[in-house]
This record gives sequence, structure tokens and C-alpha cells, in this order.
Amino acid sequence: MKAWGIDLGGTKIECVVLDTADNLKTILRKRIPTESYKGYEHILVQIKKLVDLVAEELGELPVRIGFATPGVLEPETGKMKNCNTVCMNGKPMHNDIVTVLGVPVKLANDANCFALAETLMGAGKNYPAAEVVFGVIMGTGVGGGLVVHGKIINGQHGIGGEWGHNILEENGELCYCGKKGCVEMVIAGPALERFYGVRSGQELKLSQILQNHLLGADPTATATIDRLLESYGRAISTLVNVLDPGLIVIGGGVGNIDLLYTEGYERIKKYVFNNGELTTPICKPVLGDSAGVFGAALLWNEENN
Repeated sequence: MKAWGIDLGGTKIECVVLDTADNLKTILRKRIPTESYKGYEHILVQIKKLVDLVAEELGELPVRIGFATPGVLEPETGKMKNCNTVCMNGKPMHNDIVTVLGVPVKLANDANCFALAETLMGAGKNYPAAEVVFGVIMGTGVGGGLVVHGKIINGQHGIGGEWGHNILEENGELCYCGKKGCVEMVIAGPALERFYGVRSGQELKLSQILQNHLLGADPTATATIDRLLESYGRAISTLVNVLDPGLIVIGGGVGNIDLLYTEGYERIKKYVFNNGELTTPICKPVLGDSAGVFGAALLWNEENN
């Protein structure tokens, strides 16, 4: 059976079809604009359009489809929440997609899909003994996904893996979630850029701040990167202390900073409840920005793991 997956992003909708009988080989990939500014109903129209285009090119209709979404489906209400594509919030998206497409669907948060794809198709293949895998997203926001024995852990409220909204800095910057000092408001890219801007009076991208730090000529840049590394160490240590995963995969733009895997790793050791010892592999993703759509395609495959 072919595995269909759709990554429902704010700017694009991407579909992939995998051959489950041939080592999850990619058969077809296609993407179209989401055009989310036209509203929720239009997003449903775009989903149907993409599925029809792929079905026509493939020469067959899907039997079932998995979706990576920018928020989560509330288990009790069946409605979406925490979506940065805000027109999706409060909508019964699962039921609406089933109605539009006429096939069974599964929805999962895009961070969970990232974690699942990296577990089954990406970095996890290099660590087959890892029973627990945590996928971290560090970019414009901070999120995460938890996979245990090859299955996503959604949790009681559908927020399994949402480590980005734990308080890291008491009385810190106000987060959109209503709390102050969330992990996201400390180590996400925009938060680090704001930290630098307030103290230097200059607006620089994080990549420029990092370069200035590496050149050793900008004390504020060095303070910003030190803030990242120290806060990253504290935040990741809580994941290790609670879950003790066999593998952590770091995705997102901030995750490309190599210092996280060297000096940042040493900072984690200071806070882990294990006498300063840490052997958890922490690595970059193998699948890059493709992980979400592959994870969506694998949602139905979870039943076989």
C-alpha cells in the first residue's frame, strides 16, 4: 500500500507518496501555495486541489492520508488549537478534511511528524537501540515531538512534547501563550535577536550575531550566544531528566548552530541529574525540511510498529 502524507504549512502545502513495499521509497512529491490569508475554507479547497493533482499524476486515489499540522487537535473537542496559522484554531479540521476528501485521515502536530520521520527514516536509523526519541524544533519558535517505540506520544491534552512553553526565565519576556520567560522567548531565533538588539542598539540576524561572536570582536554578540548555550543546556537537561531519551534530534534554523553540539552539550551536563555524565546522542536531522511531510505519510504506518 502506498503511504500518502501532507505537510500543511502556512505558506505551502506539500504532498508526498511513499512506497511502503520498497523501503519507503519516494514515488511522488508536489507542493502548492496554502494561501492561508484567504481563510480556513480556502485551505480546505487547496488541500483537495493538491490531492487531486497528485492522484491524477499517480493514476490512483489515496486510500488514507496523514497530515502534519501547525497546531494540535484537541482530543476532547476535536478542534484545532495552538496553530500559528490562526484561522485553523477552533476548527474541526479532522472532520472537515474527511468530508472534503472522502478518505480516512490522521492529523498530528508538525513537530511530532518531524520526530516520527527522523526516528523511522532519518537519524534514528543510526541509533536503532533508541527506544525514546525526542525531536526538538528551534527556529522562529520552539517546539518538540516525542516518539516512543516508533509511535508518537500525543498525551492527554494533545500537547505531548511541547517543551517550548515551560518557564525557563522567571519574569522574563511575555510569551503569546500568556506566560513569561518560556523557553521559546529565550532561545528561539527572534528572541535572541531581540536580546542582542536591546543591548547593542543594532538589529542583526542571528547568523550575523553568531559570526560576530566567532570573530571575537563583539562582546554583545558573545553575550547573546552565551545566553543561547547556557539556556539551551538548562532546557535540554529537563528533557533528559524527565524522559532520558536514547536520541535527541535538533531541527529548525537555530539547530544549525554547530556550537550547540559541542559547547552546548557541555552545558547540558551541568544540569543533568546524573553526576555530570551525559551519553545521549544529540544530532542534526538527516531529512532536513522534508521531515514533516515524511512524518505525515508515516502516521498510518505507526500501527505496524
